[in-house]
Amino acid sequence: MHDLVIRGATVVDGTGAPAFAGDLAVAGGVIAAVGPAGTVAGPARRTVDADGLLLTPGFVDMHTHYDGQATWDPLLTPSCWHGVTTVVMGNCGVGFAPVRPDRHEWLIGLMEGVEDIPGTALHEGIRWGWESFPEYLDVLASLPHAIDVGTQVPHGAVRAYVMGERGADNEPATGEDLAAMAAIVRQGMEAGALGFSTSRTIMHMAVDGRPVPGTFAAEDELFAIGEVLGELGTGVFELAPAGIMGEDLDAPAREMDWMRRLAQRIGRPVCFGLNQNHQAPDAWRALLRGAEEAQAAGIDVRPQVHARTVSLLLGLRTLHPLMYIPLWREVGRLPHDELVARLADPDVRRLAIAELEAVADDPIVSGFMRPDRLFPVDDPPDYEPPPAHSAAAMAAARGVSPWAVVYDLLLGQGGEQLVNAPILGYAGGNLDANHEMLASPASVVGLGDGGAHAGQTCDASSTTFVLTHWVRDRRAGNGARLGLEHAVRKLTAETADLYGLGDRGRLAPGFRADLNLIDLDRLRLPAPQVVHDLPAGARRLLQRAEGYVETIVAGETVMADGEDTGARPGRLVRGAR
Repeated sequence: MHDLVIRGATVVDGTGAPAFAGDLAVAGGVIAAVGPAGTVAGPARRTVDADGLLLTPGFVDMHTHYDGQATWDPLLTPSCWHGVTTVVMGNCGVGFAPVRPDRHEWLIGLMEGVEDIPGTALHEGIRWGWESFPEYLDVLASLPHAIDVGTQVPHGAVRAYVMGERGADNEPATGEDLAAMAAIVRQGMEAGALGFSTSRTIMHMAVDGRPVPGTFAAEDELFAIGEVLGELGTGVFELAPAGIMGEDLDAPAREMDWMRRLAQRIGRPVCFGLNQNHQAPDAWRALLRGAEEAQAAGIDVRPQVHARTVSLLLGLRTLHPLMYIPLWREVGRLPHDELVARLADPDVRRLAIAELEAVADDPIVSGFMRPDRLFPVDDPPDYEPPPAHSAAAMAAARGVSPWAVVYDLLLGQGGEQLVNAPILGYAGGNLDANHEMLASPASVVGLGDGGAHAGQTCDASSTTFVLTHWVRDRRAGNGARLGLEHAVRKLTAETADLYGLGDRGRLAPGFRADLNLIDLDRLRLPAPQVVHDLPAGARRLLQRAEGYVETIVAGETVMADGEDTGARPGRLVRGAR
């Protein structure tokens, strides 16, 4: 007697093999059988007619920041709405363990600064019950989860734990410091961590303005920690490299040099974030080619790439250029409805537009809010809009100031309109660069940042975007798409394999029954919305999905048509398997 049989689905098994019409049976939380339609025999407690639906492995999202949220939210929204059945957190060198009892607030400030997770929510939501990293894992293991959770040992927390303020100030580590940090990483890996993470970009700073501990770590520190993974023969060395935001155009070549040497020495994957930046829009190609050459030589240097632009979602409830003009000091604290009414006044509008024109060269405004890179967010959003839809292009067509168009956009929909501001990617007015990165066999898909950047963007929906945009809908740029089988492999087997999760990511007997039933024709991303549902009523951007018929974890349906079923089969994933 099977627990579940799914019949007549279009099976995309995660390996890259051609899709086929097939059946799948589940028993005891694992896949019992899979084969062509009509070949899986035996009765079942539940049978699903999946004619017209895709059946895929559950998605493994390797780049999230649910380190605090995992202690209060069993669903891990929004990832659970986007076909994700396993998340890996502890990325970019930030997390909440190890931590000394008097340093809770400091770690919250580090996470708030780097990942824009409201400190009020973290203060209210986290129920501290650990000091060491193994104790943190024990707490996670004791909590209910709808989906599986794995994590990494974060450099920032380790360095601060060992070195105190010297570590927070990024002072050089002594030999004694190196030994202590390596011992903590070893302890964490032996307890079940999936890897170690660090950040080397100066764009990652705590709320006090200091870069993440480890940002300027010397090679002896990076290699001393990396060698722990090599000695244990497990784990990923993950990093946000220097220059990832285009902040240092010479950094990528230096980073590739040491990453390649480290990966060769320890025999473990070194996985680094890779994006197209606007300062050197072709620099990513050399890094991608370098990773491909390293992998051809048996050295596992793995670029982690994004499915779309890294963007800010501007709006009156998030962040916007009006914050940088004198008028905002007068009106910025008004209740939302009063604010919108005040800004709608013609005299206020004229003043605001003039003040916006005066701050157009402000580094923040010119760097992140340029009208030629601002696009209205429609429903559904267009994440690869034509340049003619930019605020600057609309202004030129109307013969008005681009800031007048930006202003009116922000007041749209009763002040609820969001505006997409790509800060990475889209350098050529399209996502052709993303396509080349996604198509490369050297890359893995990540950088969705689930749980992070709560008031800035919402990219945890990237898994859904891969299917809607890259497989089904894309017409912009050079028009190139991804094959369905390639896309599913990128979201499942490749990310699972990178972290040694050999029990998931494929539809085959004996594998964990983490599954998605998807109506691809109906799959859709609505526009993101601002909500206040974090602890203490803190704000975040959320984006749901339509078209996921069922998401199944260990054989239990956790989401049905986007709604929580109440099932909690998820667990802490301890180490590779």
